[in-house]
Amino acid sequence: MKKLKLVFMGTPDFAVPSLKKLIDEGYDVKLVVTQPDRPAGRGKKLTSPPVKVVAEKSGIPVYQPERIKENKELKRELLNIEPDLIVVAAYGKILPEWLLNLPKYGTINVHASLLPKYRGASPIQWALLNGEEETGVTIMKVIPKLDAGDIISQRRVKIEKEDNAQTLHDKLAKAGAELIVETIPRYISGEIKPVPQNEEEATYCPQIKKEMGKIDWSRSSEEIFNQVRAFTPWPSAFTKFRGKLVKITKAQPVEGTGKPGEVIRADRELIVATGSGALKIERLKPEGRKEISGEEFIRGYRVKVGDFFGFKE
Repeated sequence: MKKLKLVFMGTPDFAVPSLKKLIDEGYDVKLVVTQPDRPAGRGKKLTSPPVKVVAEKSGIPVYQPERIKENKELKRELLNIEPDLIVVAAYGKILPEWLLNLPKYGTINVHASLLPKYRGASPIQWALLNGEEETGVTIMKVIPKLDAGDIISQRRVKIEKEDNAQTLHDKLAKAGAELIVETIPRYISGEIKPVPQNEEEATYCPQIKKEMGKIDWSRSSEEIFNQVRAFTPWPSAFTKFRGKLVKITKAQPVEGTGKPGEVIRADRELIVATGSGALKIERLKPEGRKEISGEEFIRGYRVKVGDFFGFKE
């Protein structure tokens, strides 16, 4: 089975454990296809995708096409390799039909949800935003329609109250890596028969935009808590205090009443009223400053009961 010729397609951190696991398990990865280097950070320095870094360390050839749909160079390369299987994990672009059907065993994908729920680009954030208690990873066949291919295997992952988008991302990336190496031999041997998705149960998650992090204190404490978890580390759940932007990075829903956005406790705990219940702010990052605890914020900004968080309309 390890003699299979694989091509791996992926770009961000989520794809790294899957590629590493395939390499560690001795699979013959002939080529890694990833997106081009992009400017990143404050200095806008040209930065390689995480997947490229891993591939180059392992001596695997890397190809970084800007466009893929009618890429003759990529087509020649793949025809030359004659891959048995293409494995995709968060590559970030729609793949053309000629590529999907080129390998002997087709093209399969590692997706960070229990399909058919949460098709699309941001399943991790939306699972948290919707207060799900469980999510998972799906290995599926790739077809031209977004995340709609037959399901090959799935693994469930519990969402803890302490989870945010980063910690859940890491759990799912690890689960996906373990599942892909367990699934490939069983799929190739015919032991696993792919199962069509139930289209009636399909849900789609829109792309996350920065403005979605803006906190509306008239919403319930549970909803804002989920917003904080879903948008940490990016784009962050944000509000204003005394006219300055503040990012809230860790919080808990608690009991309490007051006007939405009103500070109702400011001793060792920073508690803010919401539309229903209250939110204990445990960690936050004031504009231009490092992240601090709620207690440090109270002391540093001399926060008192009756102060308000929020945007003045």
